[in-house]
Amino acid sequence: MPRDARAYLWDALPAAELLREFGKGEDLASYRANAMLRSAVERQFEIIGEALNQLSKTDGTLAAQVPDLGRIVAFRNILIHGYATVDDALVWQVLADRLPGLADGLRRLLET
Repeated sequence: MPRDARAYLWDALPAAELLREFGKGEDLASYRANAMLRSAVERQFEIIGEALNQLSKTDGTLAAQVPDLGRIVAFRNILIHGYATVDDALVWQVLADRLPGLADGLRRLLET
C-alpha cells in the first residue's frame, strides 16, 4: 500500500520545528563555531528536502502547493552531495530567512 502523501508533510514539519529550536539565540558566528549545531541543522534540512522530494513523486498537486519545493530539494542535494563545499552563511540565511515561511506553509497544508 502506498504511503499517504500527507505523511511527507508530517515528516517535514517536525524537522522544520527542530530547526526553529536550533536557531533560537544563535547567530551566524555561533553557528559557524559549533560543529554539532551545523550538523544538526544540515540533517534537518536534508530530512525536509527528502520528504518534499518524495511528496513531489507521490502527489504533484499537493507538492505544487509547497512554495519553492524545487529549490528546497536542490538545497538538500547540495547538503548531501556537496558536503565538502557547504556554505555556512547560505545555510544560516536559509534557516533565518526562509524557514519560518516554510514551517508556516507546511502547517497550513496539514490543516486543510
